[in-house]
Amino acid sequence: MILKTLIIDDEPLAQNVLKKYVEDIKSIDIKGFCKDALEAIEILEKQSIDLIFLDINMPKLSGIEFLKTIKNPPLVILTTAYTEYAMEGYELNVLDYLVKPFSFARFLKAVQKAEQQLQLTQKSNTEEKTESVFIKSNKKTYQVKFSEIIYVEGLGDYIKIHTEKSHLVTNLSMKKMEELLPTSDFYRIHKSHIVNRMKIIAIEGNMVELPGIKLTIGSNYRTDFFTKISNSLI
Repeated sequence: MILKTLIIDDEPLAQNVLKKYVEDIKSIDIKGFCKDALEAIEILEKQSIDLIFLDINMPKLSGIEFLKTIKNPPLVILTTAYTEYAMEGYELNVLDYLVKPFSFARFLKAVQKAEQQLQLTQKSNTEEKTESVFIKSNKKTYQVKFSEIIYVEGLGDYIKIHTEKSHLVTNLSMKKMEELLPTSDFYRIHKSHIVNRMKIIAIEGNMVELPGIKLTIGSNYRTDFFTKISNSLI
């Protein structure tokens, strides 16, 4: 996978660091280095960009102000020396937040996150849209609509599928069930729980509220879950 990338930063030193870093990453195709947001707007109008590395403090138009002007922005990774913009960046659906000076290892982690997110988006756009799955439970085979599933619960060698109408126990693994569910609609939040994003009522701290229950977001799934959620924020 090749990420068509734009770097927006008015500091020559910062641009040089990024140039050095991207030389060792074959998946990045730099489409431009911009000193300010106005230059970037011209490039975005002419070609498709997958990923932007965006500085915040720039002349004429700050990175935050620039991001607010883009109707359908590509993936954005903020690069800044200031940590106080982290929350605002999260509210603007940025993929990651790199605090200068950042290491190559931290930079690479951000790029890998962008690759994973783009793969998920492409898979969601291209995979055949199915609306249900057939589940064997209690000597019967049931057709279960994805839209009716609230969450899936892992029970060792079995899983329990909680729907609006019933609870079905079957001997599928959580991994297999996760593969059967549409990745765009179902999020793994814990080793024992997969939730339907359309059934989420609220998120507070490390808890997800669903109809009739609250579930804990596991530490190993927290980053991926909030990254997906941030892409749906308005």
